[in-house]
Amino acid sequence: MNIVIKYKIIKPVVVFNVLRKILSKNYHKKLFTPGPLTTTYSVKQAMLQDLGSRDDQFIQVIKYVQAKLIKIAGLPSDEYTVVLMQGSGTFGVESVFQTCTKLDESNVLVLENGSYGQRIEKICKLLSINHKVLRFPEDRAIDCESVKSFLEKENNFTHVAVIHGETTSGALNNVEKIGQIVKTYIPNSLFIVDSMSAFGAVPVDIQKGFIDFLISSSNKCIQSVPGFSFVICSIRKLLSFKNNSRSLSLDLVDQYENMLKTNQFRFTPPTHSILAFKQALVELEQEGGPQKRYERYSNNHEIVRKGLLSIGFKELVPHEEQSKIINSYFYPNDENFNFEDFYKRLSDKGMVIYPGKMSKASCFRIGSIGALYAEDMQQLVQLIVQILRDMNVKIPIQY
Repeated sequence: MNIVIKYKIIKPVVVFNVLRKILSKNYHKKLFTPGPLTTTYSVKQAMLQDLGSRDDQFIQVIKYVQAKLIKIAGLPSDEYTVVLMQGSGTFGVESVFQTCTKLDESNVLVLENGSYGQRIEKICKLLSINHKVLRFPEDRAIDCESVKSFLEKENNFTHVAVIHGETTSGALNNVEKIGQIVKTYIPNSLFIVDSMSAFGAVPVDIQKGFIDFLISSSNKCIQSVPGFSFVICSIRKLLSFKNNSRSLSLDLVDQYENMLKTNQFRFTPPTHSILAFKQALVELEQEGGPQKRYERYSNNHEIVRKGLLSIGFKELVPHEEQSKIINSYFYPNDENFNFEDFYKRLSDKGMVIYPGKMSKASCFRIGSIGALYAEDMQQLVQLIVQILRDMNVKIPIQY
């Protein structure tokens, strides 16, 4: 018996599309995290191109990114600039302190209500910068009246630094009001805001809040991949620190001036990350801008919140102080609950949450940002209920 096998030539694009669907359906986990986060396929696809760092096409991408970020920030381009800095968000934060503080003159006040405020404190210690930390409970937003009372008595600071959305807990700090208080009592100080997990969605008026330096990164609310941070700042105040940096690679002024002159990074740029970021900016605009994106995040946040509260979970941060970016929930007081097991079961089902980062409370965190939508949040709640039952954890949750 003769067997005839017929061969059919399949175009590469057909194979690619089939593989894309298979991978998208079966292998891409949903990240319910504050970044890195779930990105769209088109953002990932934007990285499938190699560009030289000094190529004119890449230079035009850099210009596009800078112009769009200034527009999102609502700032005049003749007074403010955006400096792109290779590395994670912490690279951007440290570049501000490396560049814009003076060892013998600076005195930094750090407003701290979580681990990211503590990270700024650590940067100050390592750089031998004079500093003082005003601490607040890590499960609450910073109390503006307490900041005011403190500065009425002690205002000999040259810099004040604060976290916008403290993802340790999910608390949102009112940086606009804090900035107004700071400038009332220390008008010549620099106000530095780490808006890593807030910029691009959470509303903020940089000028109204007297923010001199705002730092964020590529893999947060803009919904791109990791690779670089960016600093939005007053050009005049940035240039006042020319030749002041104690670091070569983290010199913000040198980075700014070189980009102004050549439209290029001084050192190897994360070309693929920037290409992805450009696409993410296009998609942010298509969604309707930061306001519409924050509405989606807020809806995501409320779906999970209401779902978990309905089965007895307790949340860490009061509702009115939550950022809508990420939220923290206490572990059940149940002998059958084990977070590592809970986490693994969720991950095995394609859903990744965050462990807690609190120093005094056992919590897990669920993020609402990235390419996540109402149906994703509903599926997560349903899966959590299923897994808790599989673990023989009592529902309603016991405390």
